[in-house]
Amino acid sequence: MAGYLIGFLALAALVSAIAGALRAGGKRDMAAAPKAHSRPIYHGLNAAIWTGVPAFVFLLLWLLFQNGVIDALVLASYPGSDQLSGPQKDLLISEIRQVASGNIFREPTPEVNAAVEHLKSLQSLATWAMVALVAGIVALGAFFGFRVIEHRYRARHSVERSVTWFMMFSSLVAILTTAGIVASLVFEALQFFARVPVTEFLFGLRWEPQIAIRADQVAGQGAFGMIPVLFGTFVISALAMAVAVPVGILSAIYLTEYASQRFRAVVKPMLEILAGIPTIVYGFFAVLTVAPAIRSLGQSIGVDASPNSAMAAGGVMGVMLIPFISSLSDDAFAAVPRAMREGSYALGATKGETIRKVLLPAALPGIVGGVLLALSRAVGETMIVVMAAGLIAKMTLNPFESVTTVTVQIVTLLIGDSEFDNPKTLAAFALGLVLFLITLGLNLIALRTVRKYRERY
Repeated sequence: MAGYLIGFLALAALVSAIAGALRAGGKRDMAAAPKAHSRPIYHGLNAAIWTGVPAFVFLLLWLLFQNGVIDALVLASYPGSDQLSGPQKDLLISEIRQVASGNIFREPTPEVNAAVEHLKSLQSLATWAMVALVAGIVALGAFFGFRVIEHRYRARHSVERSVTWFMMFSSLVAILTTAGIVASLVFEALQFFARVPVTEFLFGLRWEPQIAIRADQVAGQGAFGMIPVLFGTFVISALAMAVAVPVGILSAIYLTEYASQRFRAVVKPMLEILAGIPTIVYGFFAVLTVAPAIRSLGQSIGVDASPNSAMAAGGVMGVMLIPFISSLSDDAFAAVPRAMREGSYALGATKGETIRKVLLPAALPGIVGGVLLALSRAVGETMIVVMAAGLIAKMTLNPFESVTTVTVQIVTLLIGDSEFDNPKTLAAFALGLVLFLITLGLNLIALRTVRKYRERY
């Protein structure tokens, strides 16, 4: 029903916009009327805002609190519910909702059946009440929107204020979302550090989080030193950057300084297609094609290569990052004034000398910023390393061996039979907090570099 109501609100707002614009246009065409302050389109937009926005906000608030109110009313009518604890109430209301939806795993009790009937009646009443109230708010909003359509009414100012408030709301949502992510990571990480010392996590050299979750499980004592995991993350990131940085920068130099306009118009979009390929496709490519090829290469030169190697994950990730670095480097080269190139040529420098001694130094801040942003993307990449990297934490520089990364361990720790009050599961949030701080630091360094030197030349 909510989807139908949203469609109804969109249709009502569209009709109000068209009708409001036509009405304002008709009034403006009257010979005796004074000059209108706003164009008819603004009167139509103002009528659409009055029609749709208040009803939409009310609908969101209704949907946000509806289930909680219904659950409270159902539990209040359930016999003995006042003697149940919080988790017991949650289990009871979950069972009632499962039975109401038809998912019956055992024969419900008469009390549960009665609660199910009460739940259905409340849901039906709430649905019709929601429809009636939303329709009433739409009608009331349309009335006010059409009532203010006058020649001297400042409809454009009203629309601009509405847009400003919407942008402020969007910014607030983004800020609150970021704050919520950080708060959840910090809260769960503190729960982890209450069970595992911070020094062991930050400076430990052994990562073995396989500990017993339930009393009937047999597992080790566990070790939560993040150094091997972080080491593997930077090994794969370094391999990725070793592929992406030279190829990305050299391709940008060629497309900017050597390629013809026709060649550039064809090759640059084809290069940037790599940025639109889903990362899971890169993961399949690494597992099915690159990893077997690297293993065969290692065997041919007498090196024992692992099926999941750091080189496979890092190489494929580097290919994914090529358009990112190439595009930013291309923008940095394009920002260098033409006069600097012509001055170099006037002094007798060749094209190669101009690129090495003029363009690269002038565009270096932008290139460094792009490389740092790409590095932060490599550190936080998930799907490629989950599919192509290993699971065992090892501190090795051999690219033919498997290593694990922070993202691999986060995915592994949160899969399966997990409880969120166990150090094994909470370790994922501690790793996530470390990864968040690393990528945040890299992004801040990159943005500061670009901002500081962007207008220097």
